[in-house]
Amino acid sequence: MRVFVTFCTLWLSCLALADASDFNKMVGYFGSWSNYRTGLGAFEISDIDPTMFTHLMYAFVGITPDGDVQVLDEYRDLSTDGGLGGFAEFNALRDQNAELKTLVSIGGWNQGALNFSTVVSNSTLRSTFVKNALEFVLNYNFSGLDVAWEYPAQRGGADTDVENFVLLLEELRECFDEEDLLLTVAAGASQRTVDSSYNVSGISAAVDMITLMEYDFHGPWNNFTGPNAPLYVGTWETTDYEQIFNINASVHYWLEQGASAEKLLLGTAFYGRTFTLANSSETTPGSPATGVGEAGTYTQESGVLSYYEILGKYSEENWTIVFDDNQQVPYSYQGLQWISHDNPRSLDVKAVYAEAMGLGGCSIWAIDFDDFRGLYGEKYPLLNTLYARMNGTSTSTTSASTTTTSTISSNTTSSSTNSSTISW
Repeated sequence: MRVFVTFCTLWLSCLALADASDFNKMVGYFGSWSNYRTGLGAFEISDIDPTMFTHLMYAFVGITPDGDVQVLDEYRDLSTDGGLGGFAEFNALRDQNAELKTLVSIGGWNQGALNFSTVVSNSTLRSTFVKNALEFVLNYNFSGLDVAWEYPAQRGGADTDVENFVLLLEELRECFDEEDLLLTVAAGASQRTVDSSYNVSGISAAVDMITLMEYDFHGPWNNFTGPNAPLYVGTWETTDYEQIFNINASVHYWLEQGASAEKLLLGTAFYGRTFTLANSSETTPGSPATGVGEAGTYTQESGVLSYYEILGKYSEENWTIVFDDNQQVPYSYQGLQWISHDNPRSLDVKAVYAEAMGLGGCSIWAIDFDDFRGLYGEKYPLLNTLYARMNGTSTSTTSASTTTTSTISSNTTSSSTNSSTISW
């Protein structure tokens, strides 16, 4: 009950301060490599409904150490030499939605940090990159640039990256304004990352939007289970260090450091993190884990499952699913396998939270992880949840009561401690 009261108090107090008109951005990231997945996992640009978004991000292009923008997959991205023409097809989505903005995202985890660090540390290279980035965006007809540097002053970078990143954004801002182009960033969310990597007020002043990557708070790199994207701190997290790894703590920290609330987007994960338990009898968050969980049939990455792969497991196998009302996210387990993910219920709560905090909207990583074919019910169940809440058409409630536990076998709910229906 204490958690419920705290949530409601926060929601009501923040709602009084928030301008609902600012909560209007629905931003979707598209992983361009997703069309290479086999069978039913292959995702095409034509699978995107552009009417459901205000902004779409094409991920990724790269940065070279000499300040150029690098096309990472010429066959996928370009139309030349028999290529698939991903850039052109992606930007053509604006023909179906006149208000849609399409941006290209540079960086990502696999890009690393060293090339960014090299470029921003030299004023000449910075200017070269700004010029090349502007030409790239204009040449391929994007609406702007999303900078996804993971992360300044980390992974081989320098301490000076923190301020040099702001200088880069300020120089990009000046040039992009002349062409009426958008400039956005994707940023690590937790206090730990902020303290290492960001001048928050400087970034906020220079850009149009900041996607807070509110996920990967826990994962199989830990030796214990934990939710991928918890809204609140867990009762099992007792130290000050543990209590920063949740959405509520990170949003408050960004605001305290000088971010403009209306520029912040609450980043959501349409994938789950998977673990292998050390003992099948210990299944709650914080339980010992020995490593990553099994890879998905289509995404084929150990430790990660798309939402449609998770739904497939629930429909075909016997899983116990628990909705943790303390952290406002579900988790599930079967044998030694343990999954943390979001579902429509948890995403609806997060959208309500984001609006109450006065944030600008929600961001999705990534569209291609949702059940985009409707293999296990409606198409795009996660996207539809966020869209309905943002557009005032949601009929779901967000109140918390007791922890809900269900055993799922072939789409059958066999038990529920409070007789509520579980939205997968």
